[in-house]
Amino acid sequence: MKTIENSNILIVGLGLIGGSYARALNKHHMIPMGEDIDEETMKYALEHHMIDSNFLSLEEKIQRADFIILGLYPSQVVPWIEHYQPYMKEGTLITDVTGVKRRITYQVEQILRKDVEFIASHPMAGKETSGILHASADLFQKANFIITPTLHSSKDSIEWMKQFALLLGCKYIEILTPEQHDEIIGFLSQLPHAIAVALMNSHEAENYIKYTGDSFRDLTRIAKVNEALWSELFISNQDYLISEIDQFIIELEKLKQDIKENRITDLKEKFQTSKAKRKLFDKI
Repeated sequence: MKTIENSNILIVGLGLIGGSYARALNKHHMIPMGEDIDEETMKYALEHHMIDSNFLSLEEKIQRADFIILGLYPSQVVPWIEHYQPYMKEGTLITDVTGVKRRITYQVEQILRKDVEFIASHPMAGKETSGILHASADLFQKANFIITPTLHSSKDSIEWMKQFALLLGCKYIEILTPEQHDEIIGFLSQLPHAIAVALMNSHEAENYIKYTGDSFRDLTRIAKVNEALWSELFISNQDYLISEIDQFIIELEKLKQDIKENRITDLKEKFQTSKAKRKLFDKI
């Protein structure tokens, strides 16, 4: 397998993550090929020299690519691969950036050619904003990066993805099964988004704008979601996410009862426990 520096890389979908991948590669003097259905996005990427300026068709780009990154919505990954895999050359490695893995990974394995390989991955980085205008080469600095191989994944592809994550600037790289990934993401990513959305929808926000402090802004920052993407993520991972919501409701009810019954000692213990646990998540 070629080294990353000597590989022809194609990024399909130049949104926040795909665009930031391009920016990170640019930082290492690499210019990937790029493709996006939005003309303004393509224009911006070309004008800012984020992607190769050779005006090839998508099929021609695929034929040249050693490594294809799919910065697409979860529902688009399998159909895209099924449609375009006839144009891929032998040995092509494909990855994605999506926040759910089980459904995509196993569906791809069922339809994928035997001489190309798909290995799912997920950079644990993002913003509350979307689109190429917000792409940044530094988005992945010190971030976590998850690779979700299956029993059919080769050692070479796993190692290649590790090296790619390090090139992006990621600090911690973890290897998980698709099931482990989706369970963990249900708690670490999707539950916080669900809480932020529910909190914002629990009151008429306009009545509170002039009173808002940093704690509310920090807690609800991620409520500014891409509704199309996050609807897919929630539905695709509904079993794990619903389980996490149920567990959260149980803890919230316990907190409610402590408040209702004036249990100062119990409240203090909960605060001490949460504070100690939160310190474990501080970035080093």
